[in-house]
Amino acid sequence: MAMQKGNISVQTENIFPIIKKFLYSDHEIFLRELISNAVDATVKLKALASRGEIKEDIGDLTIEILLDKENKTLTVRDKGIGMTEEEVKKYLNQVAFSSAQEFLEKYKNEAAIIGNFGLGFYSSFMVSDKVEAVTKSYQDAPGVTWACEGDPEYTLAENDKTQRGTDIVLFINEENKEFLEEHRIQQLLDKYCKFLPIPIKFGTHTETVSEGEGEEKVEKEVEVDNIINNTNPTWRRQPAELTDEDYKAFYNELYPFSTPPLFWIHLNIDYPFNLTGILYFPKLGNNFEVQKNKIQLYSNQVYVTDNVKEIVPEFLTLLHGVIDSPDIPLNVSRSYLQGDSNVRKITGYITKKVADKLSELFKKERENFEAKWNDLGVFIKYGLISDEKFYERALPFTLVRNVAGEYFPIEEYKEKIKENQTDKYDKVVALYTNDPDGHDSFIKAATARGYDILVFDTVIDNHFMQQLEYKMGGITFVRVDSDTVDNLVQKDEKQESVLSEEQEKEVKTLFDELVTDGGSVVVKALSPEDLPVTITRPEFMRRMKEMQMMQGMQFGELPDSYNVVVNTNHPLIANKLAGEKNKKKRAATAEYLYKLALLNQNMLRGSSLTEFINKSLEFLK
Repeated sequence: MAMQKGNISVQTENIFPIIKKFLYSDHEIFLRELISNAVDATVKLKALASRGEIKEDIGDLTIEILLDKENKTLTVRDKGIGMTEEEVKKYLNQVAFSSAQEFLEKYKNEAAIIGNFGLGFYSSFMVSDKVEAVTKSYQDAPGVTWACEGDPEYTLAENDKTQRGTDIVLFINEENKEFLEEHRIQQLLDKYCKFLPIPIKFGTHTETVSEGEGEEKVEKEVEVDNIINNTNPTWRRQPAELTDEDYKAFYNELYPFSTPPLFWIHLNIDYPFNLTGILYFPKLGNNFEVQKNKIQLYSNQVYVTDNVKEIVPEFLTLLHGVIDSPDIPLNVSRSYLQGDSNVRKITGYITKKVADKLSELFKKERENFEAKWNDLGVFIKYGLISDEKFYERALPFTLVRNVAGEYFPIEEYKEKIKENQTDKYDKVVALYTNDPDGHDSFIKAATARGYDILVFDTVIDNHFMQQLEYKMGGITFVRVDSDTVDNLVQKDEKQESVLSEEQEKEVKTLFDELVTDGGSVVVKALSPEDLPVTITRPEFMRRMKEMQMMQGMQFGELPDSYNVVVNTNHPLIANKLAGEKNKKKRAATAEYLYKLALLNQNMLRGSSLTEFINKSLEFLK
């Protein structure tokens, strides 16, 4: 046929600048789009062959990526169904929009579009001065070459191509010459094409092979194709055919040199939507922020993104792994994604599968579950706080750990401490520490009374406690050094003071003269075994300050607040202090006991700490 010229079917000459500016947020996406088209053409050929519509052997279907730095071209070559002249006109010459204005309004804020040959193909103009499509159909038709230089004009002519398939040849422009570098193309192939279902060849490499046997055995170097992808990734296989080692090997393939995961969930559903994948539970520890954005989203094995917050609940972004679904609408804006019915169904399904897996592990392997709680705890607590449905499913296997290293489901723990740890307001009081070493004296005093102490030492526990107080009702969490611990002491357990009322006033006056900076002196008759002076903090104010610190103190700093509790029944208070006639010695004793209490709470610092140490050394001399 003679060379044809024509105009691409759009209503403005500004269509190409619009494509370059608005269709894709990142120019590198062009390679994914072109290779996706090549895969699609190859898969269609295989489908035709399987139905008997192609009689001859379809041969090797490897897709090739070819670089020619001298001629500044990058070629994507497939051996798929190819195109006839009519198909070229249909797919390449008609951008299916009524006007460029509609195109702009609909797509200017949107991300990648996979599966639409026309739009995927036109992404190539973001990086090219000229694009050629050299193609030959599997049907009995001559090959044709389509060429365009980034404006509505194109040329179409017959070629002498004999092999079925399509070459998309990009004449890379100066602005994007990075895409003529081998390492850059390899980087993109590793990112976007690692698990495509058709082999992708990019160059060759040498391997050592052995030939012959015995004394005649020789080794030689041979050149072999460099296939960059795994065409049958683990998530596409049936769970029954996979071992634990297969799952761990795939995790290492996704995240080389990472710590092995705790366990995993294999997702496989075909109704009411299609979804496959594997989600891994990583070892989180206490710092979970660095673990986010490790789930990779694929569409028919084509990598899309690792930003999946519109597809999975926020707390699930702590998981690692792969989700693959052709039913996630990739050609729409994020705001629409959140409201899409398929996305909501997928989100709900994944949440349920995660909860079911955790529940199963807790019921069948409780000891193993408890052993993993240090890593699972942050994840589950995050889920309880942020997702209502997950809260309902997860509460039965949400554990708390006490200072003795025992684990209890939270509902079970509430019943365990109910009899001995209910305050005067009829609320169950769960005592906790976020620093077992620092709170050692408080823990010993509380356990001496028969109280149980939890360990809450993760970054999320403050929010977690408030969520449980709000949702469960009838329970409150109080740090072991809080002043509200005193509400637990039953009336019949309260001590009578050995000091007279006048002596108590004198003792209080002594400490009032020492305490500044937001502290208040409280004189109480406690057990002689309790410390002579302790520092406690109002639970509410302490929590407010901690929340404020987490939020960057954006509402102004709250004043410090604490109580200096003087135990009038301790021998050092009742005898050495109240019984001392020498005012200087009495004041020195009060100051020493007060500073010991400050030291116990890590509140004695700087010059005050140095002075206290020096006085202690003088005393020992």
